[in-house]
Amino acid sequence: QVQLVESGGGLVQPGESLRLSCTTSGSSLAYSAIGWFRQAPGKEREGVSCINSSGRNTHYEGSVKDRFTISRDNAKNTVYLQMNRLQVDDTAVYYCTLEPVCMGTRITPRPGYNSWGQGTQVTVSS
Repeated sequence: QVQLVESGGGLVQPGESLRLSCTTSGSSLAYSAIGWFRQAPGKEREGVSCINSSGRNTHYEGSVKDRFTISRDNAKNTVYLQMNRLQVDDTAVYYCTLEPVCMGTRITPRPGYNSWGQGTQVTVSS
């Protein structure tokens, strides 16, 4: 089973930016759609963004649209989530997944997906 690894989180102030990375070793992500999800303390995990294998189609959850940008570099086997104008409500552990279900602003894990990694913590605080 492919295990994805997230990195790039940290502690930032409101209005600042972070770039998250999602990669894996031993297999190629080039043919897979990738999704970013997040889970804040006491809340359910929610879909944030997803990108298809070519990178031409992207989806965003409503609250991050116009602030976050998902992209991929298949040559580097990496998918990125550029997060700008971060808000306190963006504080969460961020995860990436394979082959999410993306329909408009609704992004959900593939049914039966259970290969969640460690995630990367993003904390936005003044």
